[in-house]
Amino acid sequence: MTDVDLSRDLCTFIERCPSMFHTTATIACHLDEQGFVRLKANEPWEVRPGGNYYVTSNGSSIISFRVGEQVSGDAYHFRMAAVHGDSPAFKVKHVPELDGPGEVLRLNVEGYGGMLDATWLDRPLGIAGRVMVQTDEGAIESRLVATDKDVALIPNVAIHQRRDANKGFTFNRQVDLCPLFSAGRLERGAFDTMVAELAGTTPERIMGKDLFLYNRTPARVWGWADEFVSAPHLDDLQCVFPALRAHLAAANERCITVFACFDNEEVGSGTRQGALSTLLHDTLVRANVALGFGQEQLLRALAGSFMVSCDNSHAVHPNHPELYDTSNCGHINGGVVIKEVASQKYTTDAFSRAVFTAVCERAGVPVQTFANRSDSAGGSTLGNLSARKVSVAAVDVGLAQLAMHSSYETAGVSDTGYLMRALTEYFGCDLRIDGSDTVHLG
Repeated sequence: MTDVDLSRDLCTFIERCPSMFHTTATIACHLDEQGFVRLKANEPWEVRPGGNYYVTSNGSSIISFRVGEQVSGDAYHFRMAAVHGDSPAFKVKHVPELDGPGEVLRLNVEGYGGMLDATWLDRPLGIAGRVMVQTDEGAIESRLVATDKDVALIPNVAIHQRRDANKGFTFNRQVDLCPLFSAGRLERGAFDTMVAELAGTTPERIMGKDLFLYNRTPARVWGWADEFVSAPHLDDLQCVFPALRAHLAAANERCITVFACFDNEEVGSGTRQGALSTLLHDTLVRANVALGFGQEQLLRALAGSFMVSCDNSHAVHPNHPELYDTSNCGHINGGVVIKEVASQKYTTDAFSRAVFTAVCERAGVPVQTFANRSDSAGGSTLGNLSARKVSVAAVDVGLAQLAMHSSYETAGVSDTGYLMRALTEYFGCDLRIDGSDTVHLG
């Protein structure tokens, strides 16, 4: 498969993932097709060497793991990759509608994560997420919904009414960013009626909802030489997709390989389904117990374990190279980016950089480096947060992209393939860690 073909598959994957709930459901579908067994948190687990399993949390996070045939209590470890399935977006408030002026019906929304507000204007928008529905039997169940048509748009103010708009403008989200939903043909209550129809129920049966606007501009590969891929949610679905494929492709007889896709990274990960929760820790503990191993064996396993935290990185902007560290910066289609920062908001250190660089060399994958300018603060990601609950050696990596947190982002077609090949090698190779001093890559 060529990198262009892989990126087109990425576009198809993204089209199936308009919300974090759809991302988890799409991943679960891929796992089901490969024969993975779904485990439930409130039921006993049966786990055996050679088995493949997954567990979900809140319908928006998912962890899958493959147990090698030769895994035993005498010697095993976890080989992990972490990604996130959420992206900055506008969330629809529980009471969703705003009147006027005139016969206009607008939606009442608030920001989820640090988005580039201006990129959401004059775009065709859909609604996607989950609703909690009361059934005829009196139960409450979750149902995924997504509009298959454009149902909202946030209109700009014309240049004639805002003459200085091109000189810069600060949006007030309560005033300027309310989506247009109807020009008069729909009345109050129409939004919940629409959502109920999508969920196959009636408005009065909807007990709760987590619904988000999503950009319905199709994902695409573009450029005369097919160099670019542009889509909503590249941060972080461009990492989710190749990490999942690598996890499915690379069996390892000597360890437990783990793929973890967390929700709520964009708002700090501090939820029961976020990287800062006990979700990953609990999953590893329960897998260890279900295999018949004890606490001592688990602690030894963790001491020899490794995590690759995958979250997209910044590519040098072609119009503003001055915003980046000239020596530590990534470029589109330049390879996997290893991210490092002295504040330790990225987990990368000399040891983990060396391990992952060696893996990439074996896979024939080029490596780039990213560090923030020393006069500019950066963000954080999954690795250092999950390490608070699961203490293992870890490296933070990503793929270089432009317009991070835009409603429509751009990256390179080659980089998706680079990450998939690197992670396939990582999951499949004989990687043995001896403390923080020595690693054997057989």
